[in-house]
Amino acid sequence: MIEITNLKRGLGNVPLRVARGHFATNHSHINYYIDITLQKTRLSEAKNSAYELVSHFVNDTVIDTILCLDGTAVLGACVAEELTKTGFRTINQHQTIYVVEPEYNANSQIIFRDNIKPMIQGKTVLVLMASVTTGYTAKRSIEAIGYYGGHVAGVAAIYRAVDEVGGYPVRSIYSVDDLPDYKSYDYRECPYCKQGKRIDALVNSFGYSAL
Repeated sequence: MIEITNLKRGLGNVPLRVARGHFATNHSHINYYIDITLQKTRLSEAKNSAYELVSHFVNDTVIDTILCLDGTAVLGACVAEELTKTGFRTINQHQTIYVVEPEYNANSQIIFRDNIKPMIQGKTVLVLMASVTTGYTAKRSIEAIGYYGGHVAGVAAIYRAVDEVGGYPVRSIYSVDDLPDYKSYDYRECPYCKQGKRIDALVNSFGYSAL
């Protein structure tokens, strides 16, 4: 098991849980594992996270659909409720916000079935993620939204290591400023690997598997 500790902000009630070590993702090697499990699964934490997250958006932003990546559907529903409460505009006929999850084909490309397309095509879509580190996954989502005729409202996450992806700002509760020594490396240039330091765990949007 890796040791996960709480990093607490001065404001709000949303702790950031992190573990320090040598971790491998699909796209890079990183020195921190950001654990968003409870924000994605526990209703009270999801509600607190949604409240904090929505405070980073400008009130004239139009959001019709929230595309939930990384298993953030519970958080996405809470964000939709918070956006509705705080008067964010929508162009949907029923003045509501759709909350959808992506489907992936055999090539790991995002696809939307015919019954989901109306929630993307012509709509303004917010991409919601657990964390945005390299921006690779967020960029693929932005491309998919454009392919299906949607418009991107922006990207939101609990944690971000980049300020923008594809020209769109990334809004978050926590950022790399809260972990100033956070590093992400191409696996071919990872200094830990060069030093012979073993990988502590494989990590992805579902969590971690200790080695």
